[in-house]
Parts: sequence; C-alpha cells; structure tokens
Amino acid sequence: MQGILADGLERKFGPVTAVDHLSLEVERGEVLGLLGPNGAGKTTTVRMLACLISPTGGSANVCGFEITREPSKVRDMVGILTENPCLYERLTAYENMQFFAEAYGVSPREERKGRIRELLEFFGLWNRRADKVAYFSKGMKQKLAIARALVHKPPALLLDEPTAGLDPESAKEVRDMITQLSCGEKRAILLCTHRLEDAEKLCSRMMIVNKGRCIASGTPELLQRKLVGAPVLEVVLKFGSTDTADAVRRLASVRSLEADGPRLVMVVDEPDSATPEIVDSIVRAGGRILSVNSLRPSMEEIYLRLIEEAGL
Repeated sequence: MQGILADGLERKFGPVTAVDHLSLEVERGEVLGLLGPNGAGKTTTVRMLACLISPTGGSANVCGFEITREPSKVRDMVGILTENPCLYERLTAYENMQFFAEAYGVSPREERKGRIRELLEFFGLWNRRADKVAYFSKGMKQKLAIARALVHKPPALLLDEPTAGLDPESAKEVRDMITQLSCGEKRAILLCTHRLEDAEKLCSRMMIVNKGRCIASGTPELLQRKLVGAPVLEVVLKFGSTDTADAVRRLASVRSLEADGPRLVMVVDEPDSATPEIVDSIVRAGGRILSVNSLRPSMEEIYLRLIEEAGL
C-alpha cells in the first residue's frame, strides 16, 4: 500500500495563497517532518490531505486514493490530530472513543471495546475513562485526541503538534509510540511541529516551509551540509604544536585547518573515513588528543538560518 504523495498542492483563501505548489512524499515506515513558522501553511496542508478542505490546485494521493475524487476512502485511511483537537467535552473519555470507533466502523463490538481499552491504557487514561473530558487537563485531552486518531488503525497519520501540552515524560511516550507506528507498523506519518526536539528525534526527512512554499528538504545531514558545506571537525590537544598542525594540513582529506593553540578546527571531506587518519597523523607527530568533536549546527540553527535566508 502506498503512503502519502502530493504534487503541486495549492490552496488559496481569496487573494491569500496559504499553500503554494507544495510537493511531498511520505513512504510507509517513514516520518516526514513539516517545519515552519506560524502561517507557513502546515495546518492547511494537513487539512487538505485529510480531505477536510479541498485544494484549489495540484493533486494528492493517500494510500492510493486521490483526495478530490475519493475523499471518503482517504478518510478511512487517515488518522488525524489537528492543532486544536475537538473532543466532546460533555462525554466521558470512553464515550468519546466509542463514538469515533463506531464512526470509523471498528467492529465487532468486542474488538472495538478491546481497541479502546488498549489505547486508553497506553496513554494512562483507563482509570479516568468514566470522567467527562471537560474536567481533563490540556495534556490529558491531547493524549485522548491522539488515541482517537489511532482507534481505527489507519495506515497514514497526519499529526499536528502531537506533543503540545504534554509533560516531558508523556511527550517521550508519544515519541516512542510514533517511532513504533512508523518503524514497527510501517505507517506513513506526516508530522507538523514547532518542537525541533521532536523533529530531530523522529524524522528521517524534513521539509521546511514558509508562506506555503518549500524552502528546503532532505535528511538532517543534507540540511546541515546545505547550511555549512563540508563537515567540520574539532580536535583538542593537551598541548598546541606546529608539528601536529602541519601533519594534519598535509592530509588529502583535510581541505583547510585553523590552529588556535591546542585547538585544531578543520574542514574535511568525509569525517567517518578522515577522522582515523587525522588521529593517527596527530599521534605520529607527538600530539596528545583530549577530544575529537564533529561541529554541526543544531536543528534549531539550521531552521532559523534557512527561514532567514529564504526571505519570503
């Protein structure tokens, strides 16, 4: 079964273009992170893929079904968590789950009951199943909304800020669950988030959008390369030495080197293969190494720089 594929997706609201010819692909077993500031078009993209609103241009397929021609089949294939999940607050947690399980056609009755219990227990809500949702905390409501999105075991998940409002322990539980759903159960997951920690830990690929346009996409490593070029290594020595610096400069894998006392900072071609060679040359030259570090920008630095450079 296919995952999620969008080609030139567009959505306009009057004169405003919220999503501007956006193309993306999420394979089964993969988490694609959709990152961007408020108003970037992330939520609008999710709503189109979930058939909650129609595109004004382009096309998209979810698990083999086209979103404009087969919206009811797409909805059966998708579990969605919106940024502001709507729950029936006058109903209990169990009643909310039962309502949506029935709406999604989860049957027979015993299977439905088992699935509801499984999810409520996983999210630590089973003991509160008889309480009305109106009395739940924001974090508890978020957990229930995620459980609701999973009740029919959808092969594709559209998650908009899934860890919002959760304490660190609960956020980790949700991240672990997402990893299991993607890697273990081979679901296609599109994750919209402002939490770069979530993106770094969960996403095999990322797409950064601004004002409805894709400004960069790829693995975290490719985005790092786009920002800083070749990898940078830092070697800290016990004592600085001209001999050790000269020995490293002579290596073919080292493009350039700056020596600041006992600290050597160098641009290299392939750090995995270059590092052993660099370490060996330093030791042969009489240097004593205290540490070797790969200097890579954080995901936050990459994100902010790319948004700034886009200038949209």
